[in-house]
Amino acid sequence: MSEFYIVRHGQASFGADNYDKLSPLGHQQSDWLGEYLAERNLEFSQLWLGEMVRHKETASGILRGLNTHLDTVTHTGLNEFDFQNIATAYLTDHPKDAVQKGAPPAEFYRLLKKAMGAWSNEQLDPSMLKETWGEFRQRVFAVLSAMRKETHDKPILLVSSGGAISMLMSIVLELDAKHVIELNMQVRNASYSHFFFNRDTVRLSSFNNVPHLDIPERVGAVTFS
Repeated sequence: MSEFYIVRHGQASFGADNYDKLSPLGHQQSDWLGEYLAERNLEFSQLWLGEMVRHKETASGILRGLNTHLDTVTHTGLNEFDFQNIATAYLTDHPKDAVQKGAPPAEFYRLLKKAMGAWSNEQLDPSMLKETWGEFRQRVFAVLSAMRKETHDKPILLVSSGGAISMLMSIVLELDAKHVIELNMQVRNASYSHFFFNRDTVRLSSFNNVPHLDIPERVGAVTFS
């Protein structure tokens, strides 16, 4: 069977005007992951990533740590869903759930969970949405379909976002929407999940690993944004 490792981007710029870029810690997390993979003597056949800046910056850090270059495939199925769009649609019907700028991150996560729940249950006005829950699921599924068309002698390295990774997990494990939402809250920055696959199946080996951060001097480097 072939293998792939899917990585969530490093810590992004939560609370900044532009979320879609890594924080200084996010860059460091990415470098550390690449160094860890190099220490394990892991070699990859290809790099797959979404179109977002935080995906590209994370991939650059990993490759820097690995001290290598890889052929790159850009796939829209690895892009994150548009939270701002979903939140706007949700708040149209639930204005009292609005979160003020500068509020604690926990309040934003509560809004995210509520908005995703309404989105997955088709309770949002479809005319306001850039994509439905079903369309999001289908484009993530397209990543698996594309990879499974070929056999790879070395693992594929993928860089994506928490929502897309959670949706991928739900497809592989046949989980329902509420589990996608819960998993989305748990995926650590610069964590990797490991899978085996062939033309017929995809099997989970491990989820949400951060061994490159699991040492005493990096305790504060484990983040979720």
